[in-house]
Amino acid sequence: MSDPIGPPDVLLYKVVDVVHALNLSRSVVFDLLRTGRLRSVREGRARLIPASALCEYIALLEQEADAA
Repeated sequence: MSDPIGPPDVLLYKVVDVVHALNLSRSVVFDLLRTGRLRSVREGRARLIPASALCEYIALLEQEADAA
């Protein structure tokens, strides 16, 4: 299954890329990371978001919308 957010070969995204991909502000993305709604990993000082975490977050939003 290809990644709907970006090229299929991109496995880890920088926060700035997630901001653009999800059309959210930087502070909202960091709030999602802080609260655990969006998973991330660290490589050195960089915080990176796995492509699978983006798909999981979008699925979570869809589930919440269906439940409402």
